[in-house]
Amino acid sequence: MRLKNLAYGLLFAALVSGPASADVLIVGNKGEDTVSFISLKSGKLCARVSTGKAPHEIAISPDGRQAAVVAYGGTSIDLFNIREQRLIRRIDLAPNAGPHGITWLSAGNIAVTFDRSNSVALVDPRDGSFASVATGQRGSHMLAVSPDGRRAYVANILSGSVTVIELNRMVKLRDIATGGNPEAIAITRDGKELWVGDHSGPRVRVIDLATGTVASTLPTDPFAIRLAMTPDGKTAVASNFQSGTLTLFDVRTRRPLRTIKLSGSVKAMQVTLAISNNSRIAYVAETGSDQIAEVDLRAGKVLRRIPTGKGGDGLAVVKGNCIVPDSGQ
Repeated sequence: MRLKNLAYGLLFAALVSGPASADVLIVGNKGEDTVSFISLKSGKLCARVSTGKAPHEIAISPDGRQAAVVAYGGTSIDLFNIREQRLIRRIDLAPNAGPHGITWLSAGNIAVTFDRSNSVALVDPRDGSFASVATGQRGSHMLAVSPDGRRAYVANILSGSVTVIELNRMVKLRDIATGGNPEAIAITRDGKELWVGDHSGPRVRVIDLATGTVASTLPTDPFAIRLAMTPDGKTAVASNFQSGTLTLFDVRTRRPLRTIKLSGSVKAMQVTLAISNNSRIAYVAETGSDQIAEVDLRAGKVLRRIPTGKGGDGLAVVKGNCIVPDSGQ
């Protein structure tokens, strides 16, 4: 009986202890053209591998084995083997240029936005083939994809709009007017609402996708440059660039829950965030100080800061393990 109780105790401790010790944090270091693979058990670097110019956003394959990293300064995406931390292939998507937002679909294809060509591409990672469509807008930067993988929603910073793309046929369906300068974008787990941040003011707009209209405008600290939904679908998290804070919202009621201070300063250049599978821990890129803040969303506090390469920004967290070199670098 003692052994049984001990086993239950160890299991309970593992469930409530926060991020899994085997998780790997992947960071795109846009200031030095590398990607870092970091052990979240130790917070130390396992490997730093060269990429295309100005790596940024990162998407993980459905099987968790590969990472796709955009080269925002060029026209390509890089595919990495996560376990071996090595480049598998580079896919050139010209004449599309300035790849930024990226999502790896459950069907196996990769959706990518391009803000210099104002277009969206759907890429087959197996052979590098792709189809693309123009948004007809300006500053097509970030995207969110519906839970069924049928539609992509593209935030157009300079046009004050969100473009709707049907991915099966790769055709533009319409533009939804948001006003302001939309960049941050996330879709609710039920696919009914799109949450969009605004560079031009401290606010997040909630779009009802059934009507294509703005249903609510919610206050944040200035300004919400990224948005993410927790995997459990209950909480929306805004990363606020100028204030160095996070704003948490209840998705169902759209009410603000709390504000968490990270750096509290624009000097941190706080941008991208990724959230652990247990919906409890957020990893937030403080690009100006070359580090990632690990944040307990329930406790509302920073647990530690993890060093990255120069200009660490794009983020992904994936199950797995990586071996830290003996030197600890």
